Amino acid sequence: MQYVVIIESGDNSFGAYVPDLPGCVAVAETRAEVLDLIAEAIEFHLEGLRETNKPVPLPWSTSEYVTVSLA
Repeated sequence: MQYVVIIESGDNSFGAYVPDLPGCVAVAETRAEVLDLIAEAIEFHLEGLRETNKPVPLPWSTSEYVTVSLA
């Protein structure tokens, strides 16, 4: 499965979250590191759902870029 991951950059760090998996987040100093950590967080999150016999949400979020004029 593939889940959409939102990455936000701060002054000194990066954050990531998965809209389809509430509570699944990661924070790191670099973009590469936050991507590695969120992948681990997704696996851990799904494993926890399975272990507690809770349903695993199917990915439903999508993303698009929209170009706007700043005129």
